[in-house]
Formats: sequence, C-alpha cells, structure tokens
Amino acid sequence: MDAAVPDFVTHYYRAGRAPFLNLSELDGASLDDVVEQLSAEHERGESSRVFGRRYMELRRLTEQRLRELFIRAGGAPGRRAPHYFVLGSSRWYEGLAADMKRVTLALADLPEEATSFTIPDSFTAMGLGERFGLRIEGQPYHGNVYRLSQLNEMVERFGMPVDEQRDYSGYQHGPFEKYVEIQLWDDGPIAGTGWR
Repeated sequence: MDAAVPDFVTHYYRAGRAPFLNLSELDGASLDDVVEQLSAEHERGESSRVFGRRYMELRRLTEQRLRELFIRAGGAPGRRAPHYFVLGSSRWYEGLAADMKRVTLALADLPEEATSFTIPDSFTAMGLGERFGLRIEGQPYHGNVYRLSQLNEMVERFGMPVDEQRDYSGYQHGPFEKYVEIQLWDDGPIAGTGWR
C-alpha cells in the first residue's frame, strides 16, 4: 500500500447519465427496471459491474450499518444513503465501462460532520458479504467507519490500497482492497455538478 494522501475525491458515472444517481433512492418497479437495465448492460459487455439478484438487499444492509456507525462516531448525516466517491482516483473503477466519466471535488470542500470513509469500499468494510456468499478476508480496518479528520492517521497507519487489477471477471468473489471509499451524506457540495 502506498501512503500518499490525495487532496481530491472522484465520483465515477457512465456517460449519458447524470452523476450521483443512487439505486437506494428507488424502490418497487422503478428499482427493478433500473437493475434489469444495469444487468443487461453487463450481459452485453458494456459494463463490467455486477448486479446480482440479492445486490440491493446487501446494499441496503450495508448502508444501514454504515449510517449507524457514522452517527455513533459523531457524524451528522443529512441523507439516508450517501453519495459515493473514491479518495483520489481509481484506475480499476474508471475501467468498469469504456464510457466512464468523473466528477472531482477537493477534499477540503467536504464537510467534516457529513463525510465518512471506509477502507476499502463499504461493501467489503462493513463485512456483510459473507451472508451472501461473498468471501471477505478480514483486515484490521474492516468493520469501521471513520471521520474525515482521521484520514491522514489511517492512511499513515495502513497505507493507500493499490487498484492495479484490471481483470473484472469474478471480481465480486475475490479480495477487494482497491480504494478508500468516501461517503458524502450531504447534497450541498455536489450542487452545480449536473446532479438533479
């Protein structure tokens, strides 16, 4: 793991879509339609991202635990589910689709009280994947949600994950230590980015 701390965060999204669309804000038929569309894109080879039949169940449980731990750590989330970023950039994430676009924000522009992070992504860090048949190799930073003020300390202690793997086949079944995920629990900092 490399120990340099980037001073920006990146949100990745597919071209032709608005940034910061969140499946957790959908339910019922509209959610089913979007997940079906995303799965079809994967099957056609347009995207390497996998949305299994129990993806939303895992996502909702993960976000619930993430939010609870952030509040317990003194955070004040203004949303039920966060906007997702990676710390710095991620070649792995950017390669999930050929038409990937990005929004970057300065780390300094994120509010301390409404920003958390996990090492690595929250699905892995929250440790609920094993219930769904996904192997997790435990790390000392798993199971934790950190405040933004802890970022330098945690990167100094554990380093930055390395996202060199470019093979996406079966990625959801292997170790996933590719990036630091930043969770923004407030809409203010993304105003003017094309969101809504």
